[in-house]
Amino acid sequence: MFTFSFKRVWGILLRHLYLLKHSFARWIDLLYWPTVDLLLWGFITLYLQKDLGKVNIPSLFLGALIFWNILIRAQQGLAVGFLEDIWARNLLHLFVSPLTLMEYLLGLILYSLFKAALASAIMTLLSSLLFNFNFFSQGVYIFYLTLGLIFFAWAIGLLTMAFILYLGQEAEILAWALALLFLPFSAVFYPVSALPPLFQKISSLVPPSYFFESFRALLFTHNIPSHNLYQGYILTTVYLIVGALSFAISFNLSKKKGKLVKIGE
Repeated sequence: MFTFSFKRVWGILLRHLYLLKHSFARWIDLLYWPTVDLLLWGFITLYLQKDLGKVNIPSLFLGALIFWNILIRAQQGLAVGFLEDIWARNLLHLFVSPLTLMEYLLGLILYSLFKAALASAIMTLLSSLLFNFNFFSQGVYIFYLTLGLIFFAWAIGLLTMAFILYLGQEAEILAWALALLFLPFSAVFYPVSALPPLFQKISSLVPPSYFFESFRALLFTHNIPSHNLYQGYILTTVYLIVGALSFAISFNLSKKKGKLVKIGE
């Protein structure tokens, strides 16, 4: 005979509360995404309240969306590609072979380029057919901005892989979350000037903000301030060095401590 028990319901609730209590990934899911969404759309709203003159608003947002998508696909191509080998319990098999760490990373980098190119090609085609927006109409500057964003994506991908090696699979949520940590400060859909003063200072340390500001300048003036590109590339180089060193150190520590054997279990 069916009997309802609130204790059993309470037991299910407690189980998930205990999981939440000890899980960094679950706290990110609970607190991080709503915060990012609120900041992103809040600053977009403030930006749209201003007089944007004769700028084509769809071009402004569609271009920014395509650029951001390139960054995300390149970063996830690296980080999620690494996770695929962890999930398949394949890391140990790979590194007992003659495969070097550099060869492995280059393979992942090429895969990330493939994902970024395919996704951006689809978005570019659809934006042209459906919204009459030609992403490549701004000429060679598009290449400079895309390259800078891809380099930054690889830096974040390497940092993500370093965290996963050091912290274990508990950190795998960072494969999706770490790049988005930079989203509110990257000035993707609004200029840095739309941010509060503290956020503007943080934004000055985030390379994509220079590239997205350059894209807006390109739409407004058909030119890019050279100092924006220089600052963006210099900062990106710093991030790449930090990412590469972090991954190399985490990889060597994992080998010494035997984590490569256990990771994914």
